[in-house]
Amino acid sequence: MALFEFQDLSFSEEDGSNDKREKGDVRVTFLKIYHFFFSKEDLSRIAPFKITEHSIEFDCDDKQASKRFNNFLTNGFNGLICSLTGLKTVYLHQNSGIPIIGEGAFGLIDRNTNCIEVKPLTCCNLDCVFCSVDAGPSSRKVTDYVIEKDYLVQEFNRLAERKINDVEAHIGPQGEPLLYAPLVELIRDLKANPKVKVISIDTNGTLLTKKIIDELAEAGLTRLNISLQAMDEKKCTELAGRPYNLKHVLEMIDYASKRINVLLAPVIVPGLNDDQLEKLVAHGKSIKSDYPQLGLQNFLNYKRGRNPVKQREWDEFFRMLESIEGKEKIKLRLSKEDFGIKPDTKLEKPLQKRDVVKAQVMCDGPEKDEKIVSAKGRAIIVEDAASAAINSTIRVQIIRDKHNIYRGILL
Repeated sequence: MALFEFQDLSFSEEDGSNDKREKGDVRVTFLKIYHFFFSKEDLSRIAPFKITEHSIEFDCDDKQASKRFNNFLTNGFNGLICSLTGLKTVYLHQNSGIPIIGEGAFGLIDRNTNCIEVKPLTCCNLDCVFCSVDAGPSSRKVTDYVIEKDYLVQEFNRLAERKINDVEAHIGPQGEPLLYAPLVELIRDLKANPKVKVISIDTNGTLLTKKIIDELAEAGLTRLNISLQAMDEKKCTELAGRPYNLKHVLEMIDYASKRINVLLAPVIVPGLNDDQLEKLVAHGKSIKSDYPQLGLQNFLNYKRGRNPVKQREWDEFFRMLESIEGKEKIKLRLSKEDFGIKPDTKLEKPLQKRDVVKAQVMCDGPEKDEKIVSAKGRAIIVEDAASAAINSTIRVQIIRDKHNIYRGILL
């Protein structure tokens, strides 16, 4: 018998209700929210088989099954789909050859401070009408990404080693981090680095449970930054673009604040939730924390985001905060120093704006006609590159290089 067992894969048999799949085909679920399929016919060509939740067994010897089944797995991952968005998903792992520094949507970002941003995935369960990165089920994007936990930790530790000061690991993906199946393990592994003194997460809070909060706290999480947008459930639902259980989120905020630090981080969108600002501030004031309880964000227009309204000028935004600060006797205009973030060792930039480099095409980019390429240890998004074949070598001119986040054009 050839038995293949997995921790991150689960197997289930199709019942024929899916008009694209035959009865008996096998659905393979990866990290809980991604999937691909094996056809029953293809598997049977290896040998008669049976599945359990986390294993598949063939009625033949290992040698006969291994090579063919591994080929099926490779093909399966090449067709990985995010179950929430329906988007093709690229799995970045240590053997994928795709760098996880250089692209703003996923991986690691080092902005030359003691705070390293960690972005393990791009999928989101909400569909916020003001989303700056156009995440969620209605996204115009064509590709999602998810990163192997050990790959993230390995590369994070390399960055942290260079830092002079204590480090904050800030898990703030262009998506919802609680969808990342190994999140607790990721936090535990980051915490094991002696340089890491703070671990924070940006979350919409809707997927929190008491069990998850307990696990996050025990793993070493320092602070939850929760993007609560209103104190009215109808308004929350309108802004989230999905049904929103405000009572549950408020209960989780209350429970979490007894275990870890909590910061409310609403985005104030002109005309959509201005009337909620004072209510949000009043609720935030009730939270006990070693950090500021509120991090109010000014809605900004982004080229690739959702822009339901025109952004408010910064002077106006600060005047609005100043008015509430006087009434509520609370500091609302925050800086990096309020969170212990300070300048630190700069990450070298192997590529500069206007450089021309040869790069290998690794996978599709987030948006239509984009490709992600690899050059000099960095991932680069190349625009208008529909003609560039995966695994080919192309010439790219760099048009953006700030903070080692690169964009390029095909030459």
